[in-house]
Amino acid sequence: MNFISWSGLSLANFTGYLSQKQQITHDYSQLVPGRDYVFELINEGTEGQMTGVGKGIKPLDYIILQHGSESCRYQVEAIDYYLEPPDMWMALLKPLLS
Repeated sequence: MNFISWSGLSLANFTGYLSQKQQITHDYSQLVPGRDYVFELINEGTEGQMTGVGKGIKPLDYIILQHGSESCRYQVEAIDYYLEPPDMWMALLKPLLS
């Protein structure tokens, strides 16, 4: 596999570096499930699907949700924004181990 090199840094490494620097954590733990967002486990609990509202959420970002007395952290695998309203989205989430 060939990668474009720029100043000795491969494109794959550069892209990985940028994505790590630009990941943002979005805290939804104080919001009310069913009212402020909808979350469900899918694929036998290995992934989650969430519909919510908020701007600027992108793949590789993190989302924190409250499940009972525990906070759970997920990574956004994919996200699609609705046309109306433009800040509503549906995302595929991957649970992260603490």
